[in-house]
Amino acid sequence: MRAGAEAAAAAAGVAALLALMPLLAQAIAIDRVRQLAAKNNVTCVLVFGDSSVDSGNNNVLQTTMKSNFPPYGRDFLNGRPTGRFCNGRLATDFIAEALGYTKAIPAFLDPKLTKSDVLHGVSFASAASGYDDFTANISTVLSVSKQLEYFLHYKIHLSKFVGGKKAEEIINNAVFVVSMGTNDFIQNYYLDPTRPKQYSLQAYLNFLISCMSRDIQEMHRLGARRLVIVGIPPLGCLPLVKTLMDTATCHQDYNKISSSFNSLTRRRLDSLRKSKGLKTAFVDAYAIIQDAINRPGRYGLTETTKGCCGTGTVEYGESCKGLTTCSEPEKYVFWDAVHPTEKMYKILALEAIASFDESLLA
Repeated sequence: MRAGAEAAAAAAGVAALLALMPLLAQAIAIDRVRQLAAKNNVTCVLVFGDSSVDSGNNNVLQTTMKSNFPPYGRDFLNGRPTGRFCNGRLATDFIAEALGYTKAIPAFLDPKLTKSDVLHGVSFASAASGYDDFTANISTVLSVSKQLEYFLHYKIHLSKFVGGKKAEEIINNAVFVVSMGTNDFIQNYYLDPTRPKQYSLQAYLNFLISCMSRDIQEMHRLGARRLVIVGIPPLGCLPLVKTLMDTATCHQDYNKISSSFNSLTRRRLDSLRKSKGLKTAFVDAYAIIQDAINRPGRYGLTETTKGCCGTGTVEYGESCKGLTTCSEPEKYVFWDAVHPTEKMYKILALEAIASFDESLLA
């Protein structure tokens, strides 16, 4: 009996140790990245993209693409909606925290933006935007061209605070994060008739890559030296897409589009890295989210098919406003029918951080 009890206790101890191992690995990865960032004078995080990284810029725009109301933000640092399309923080917030700067990256258009915010990094991203400027125009949000224009304003503010030379140094040593592409397909190519009349699907993929390449080269011209590109998620697994396509499982045609786009993105990023001398990293959001859907237990998740807001099948943004939510969003992959939960964004961030090495941060 005693031997059996000891064996059971030992087994429980091993199980507890195994449960702690992912947390220990995460802590080690974050510590390593923070040391690398400090050693190489990495200064801040500057963010461009869509709702996956918009921390509130759309709040001040004349657009319906907003989330500055409950239940969005219910698990944010102070439990209030900020304009993030999430119950809490975004992947970029966790990345900035890991690098040692701030727990939440503010929106550049936030009227309460402080000097400290400007020095520690901001987001120029706008929900419903995309690599194709026409995507942003459909929803009256900030195109990448406009986001880059605001980045020029940011440089002016920064120069006023620290002087021109120091401002250039800060920008040269910043980590630029770019995350978009989903809306180019979901809200543009597959809903609006304009682009399908002009481009076949393959031609549109190539067009988006050329837009992305143009934007990256402009960022480089304006001072970007470290660049992180986030790939698009498995579009066919978004609850909204599954509802629209009337399927209970991930729609494989949409997933193939995601995969093709990400493959083209990787290739172009590699080419730009060589031609421009950029330090780069690619965050494979497709693989990370797909793995969480296929093996939820590995991440402490249980609900992979629907969002936490409302029915979880169609609601996002305005249609999610004021609705009831699930009691445990930390068990869900999706917060609404399109966007991940804070838990999923944290998983994405930790995977991204683990991939950051001296090729990006040195």
